[in-house]
Amino acid sequence: MMNFHKAFFLLGILSFNAFSQSKTEFKFDFGSGKTAKGYTQVSAESYYSKQKGFGFMSNSKVESINHKGKNALTSDFCTSNQPFFFTVDILEGNYNVKVILGDIEGESTTTVKVENRRLMLEKVTTAKGEFLTKNFTVNVRNAQINATEKVKLKIRELNYLHWDNQLTFEFSDALPKICGLEITKTADDVITVFLAGNSTVVDQAQEPYAAWGQMIPRFFKAEKVVFANHAESGETIKSFVSEKRLEKIMSQIKAGDYFFIEFAHNDQKANSGLEAHTTYKEYLKSYIQQIKAKGATPVLITSMHRRNFDAAGKIINTLGDFPEAMRQIAIEQNVALIDLNAMSKTLFETMGQENSKKAFVHYAANTFPGQEKGIHDDTHFSNYGAYQLAKCIVESIKNTKLNISKYIIDEFLTYDPAKPDSLESWNFPHSPLVNVIKPDGN
Repeated sequence: MMNFHKAFFLLGILSFNAFSQSKTEFKFDFGSGKTAKGYTQVSAESYYSKQKGFGFMSNSKVESINHKGKNALTSDFCTSNQPFFFTVDILEGNYNVKVILGDIEGESTTTVKVENRRLMLEKVTTAKGEFLTKNFTVNVRNAQINATEKVKLKIRELNYLHWDNQLTFEFSDALPKICGLEITKTADDVITVFLAGNSTVVDQAQEPYAAWGQMIPRFFKAEKVVFANHAESGETIKSFVSEKRLEKIMSQIKAGDYFFIEFAHNDQKANSGLEAHTTYKEYLKSYIQQIKAKGATPVLITSMHRRNFDAAGKIINTLGDFPEAMRQIAIEQNVALIDLNAMSKTLFETMGQENSKKAFVHYAANTFPGQEKGIHDDTHFSNYGAYQLAKCIVESIKNTKLNISKYIIDEFLTYDPAKPDSLESWNFPHSPLVNVIKPDGN
């Protein structure tokens, strides 16, 4: 387990340095060779300090390679045989990111995650001498709502790589080779999709847990749509209000934005103070009214099933009437519905009782550092499971004909939960951030 998060959170929230206090554009040239004009050099020794306002995080072991070519930006790069982290002090907002990848004398394969393992680029490969410029758009936030109010963060959230005034990148995969990085504040017309939910939606901070909310940004075009995932483990539709998470979103949401809502796993528990056809519905109506008043679009998402099979290999509903209550509200309030509950049933039953363990956090003892016992969790998802559920959401966005469907990446053609991605061919780079403690919620 790595515990460097908190130090960076505190550095980022306490103050900005002169480098980043008011900047809306950053340009970094990675490597030890000549620095491209207009860029700031990042060598292997460029570790983060508050004075600089950028740099590699202390756990990163990075090497600079310099081929001494004519192009100052692409003739050198930074790389590592293990995932490495780079962070920049930055103001809250949405940012377009451009990353230049490749190597004059070799191949490269790079996956890029940001903040809490939010997937942005997946397995970008370059041949020898080839360079690719890839773009994505990312949301950066802090807990402040206004001059006097802020989100009531849980203690564990102080260790997260979001909720701070920093943008943190994780570069990984077989041969990550980073030549350049540019960060620019977005135009105001970028559509923000706000996510509200629990541990099945949140940007899970550490392996082996994952959720669909941290996978879905990978499927949308840069400079068009950005995801702001405000979900948190253990939340109900009620606590999301009392902890001022809804207030934070409502302070930022604008006309043309979207607000995706998925709650049920914790709401259905006896101590939640919620009942499916009364209080839960009332909260849903309140959310919808507030979102519409801002000129934004509410989208309801029924919660996916837990991994609970009967003797015939069929999924047992453990969520009570909550999914059905949400379906009814969608009809009553004339709002879009993504029926992830139904799609997940098809997905898990297709995989079967044994293979579906791969979609959830089921790992033998000693799979991860500090994991002395096996993990058998039928609620929370592995990277594979979270990725399949994200594809379900994207397919539903297409089928529901939401406006943002036109910004789905061209490579995404269609997804059928009855035909999930092959387990045998699944190859996704793990992050080095590991915590085998189960997230809140069940």
